[in-house]
Amino acid sequence: MSSFPTTPIAKLTGHAGIVHCVSYSAGSQSYILTGSSDRTIRLFNPSKAPVSSTTPAAGLVNKYTAHGYEVLSIAVADANDKFVSVGGDKTVFYWDVQTAQTIKRWTGHAGRINCCAFGGDGDSVVASGSFDGTVKIWDTKSTNYKPIMTLEEAKDSVSDVWVGDGEILSGSVDGRIRSYDFRMGMCNVDVVGYPVTSLSVSKKGTECLVSSLDSTIRLMDRDNGQLLKAYRDDGYVNKELRVKSTLGFNDSVVVSGSDDGMVYAWDLLEGEVLHKFRHSEMKEVKGKKAADGTRNKKDVVGAVAVCKTRKEWASAGGDGNVIVWGMDA
Repeated sequence: MSSFPTTPIAKLTGHAGIVHCVSYSAGSQSYILTGSSDRTIRLFNPSKAPVSSTTPAAGLVNKYTAHGYEVLSIAVADANDKFVSVGGDKTVFYWDVQTAQTIKRWTGHAGRINCCAFGGDGDSVVASGSFDGTVKIWDTKSTNYKPIMTLEEAKDSVSDVWVGDGEILSGSVDGRIRSYDFRMGMCNVDVVGYPVTSLSVSKKGTECLVSSLDSTIRLMDRDNGQLLKAYRDDGYVNKELRVKSTLGFNDSVVVSGSDDGMVYAWDLLEGEVLHKFRHSEMKEVKGKKAADGTRNKKDVVGAVAVCKTRKEWASAGGDGNVIVWGMDA
């Protein structure tokens, strides 16, 4: 599959710390939101931030500054007018994109919040997963600031959450994926066996992609919990840090960052590595020995996002930069 984007086309700069999360806007996906350990969220127009630009924070459209602690996750509403962000504040921030003000702030978690997601009709609910081991559901339309539901089954920190039609999926450091079916009032548990750092669901909704701290990404059948495919590489390292993986390009590839500054792209069906990239050097790496073995926190690529409308994706690094990768012009 030679049509995977391998050329750096934009560089989003300006964060003074690790970029923990990166998210494309909804619709045409022309904008990118980034959240960082520097407590800020930035909205960029990547088309105004070419790799060659020397302007500081080129393409910056807006800056969102209400967090008092690091920002760990961002979710964008389908209408593109709102987004939610979470992090070390133990608070869910519900933002107006245009005014850069928070509309609501929901509190109730007893630890940092690792993840958030929109769901329901017209993005009427927000789910948040926390270090306190709970998932809380919030009503965006209500004036009540209490959660409408708290899911307490996890035995450890909840690292990722996904909201579907009448169901919620959560991944936890206790090595389990929990699937809540609200219509049936059931909770199914799939055992991964290693701390889960990320989960995403296929377009069909029948598979779940799971990252865990044994340097392995797994594609699991949601129906029976069976392992369909495992994605590994000699150089791929994810043993310590929270690293996100994602499905992309019509669920044909698996893309993931790593503890040591590399980004990997696997063929979904074959499980073979298609491409490897070194984020900080903005280049593709060929050959077996991709990583150089030396690592520090600044090397981590903690988040990746794949554009749904173009052959394009983004990697977010410990160096405070986000690189957008596209096709050769």
